[in-house]
Amino acid sequence: MTEPEQTHRPVRELDQSASAAAYDPAPVPAEGEHGRAGRFWSARRVPAALLALVALAGSGLLLYDVAAVRADRPAMYWRRALADHLDRWRLDEVAVLVVAGAVVLVGVWLIVLAVTPGLRGVLPMQRDRAHVRAGLDRKAAALVLRDRAMEVSGVQSVRVRMGRTKATVRARSHFRELDDVRADLDTALGIGLKELGLARPPALAVHVGRPPAGKR
Repeated sequence: MTEPEQTHRPVRELDQSASAAAYDPAPVPAEGEHGRAGRFWSARRVPAALLALVALAGSGLLLYDVAAVRADRPAMYWRRALADHLDRWRLDEVAVLVVAGAVVLVGVWLIVLAVTPGLRGVLPMQRDRAHVRAGLDRKAAALVLRDRAMEVSGVQSVRVRMGRTKATVRARSHFRELDDVRADLDTALGIGLKELGLARPPALAVHVGRPPAGKR
């Protein structure tokens, strides 16, 4: 009876050690080890679709008109009228300058959309794994900070505005000294920002005041 027990005990200990090694979480790497946690890029499907539709419609219409002219048919009225207007217009006219300015603004807008990430409502979080990227919605982060602020003694109401670089908190305190409430809010919200795990925690600005006389 003792021999089977001695035989199975090492196997059981080996299984426990193997399972512990299999489920033991890997150590958290140092910050920046798996690359920079950049902002998320927006697909911008609506501007791309609109631009593609406009380009497709314009090129298709122009191609049809050119083919009609090559087939010894008269050009469309809009192209003949546009050619006449362009022949009479001068570069210093107000209408020409307005149209040119509008085209320049549209071009600048498209360039800005092409070179900027977008998705301003998603805050990038720290990267603990090379193949995993996580983001936190700004409204969700503001809600977490609001709940943290409401736990501070003396706070009656809180409004949180969460930006990419700054979190602005405006609280109303109906009792306690305002300086004490502000100090407690700084501590609680500072811990809350760290626990969010953001790659670039925003700066914290706390404003504390008294509620209106009728709402105390």
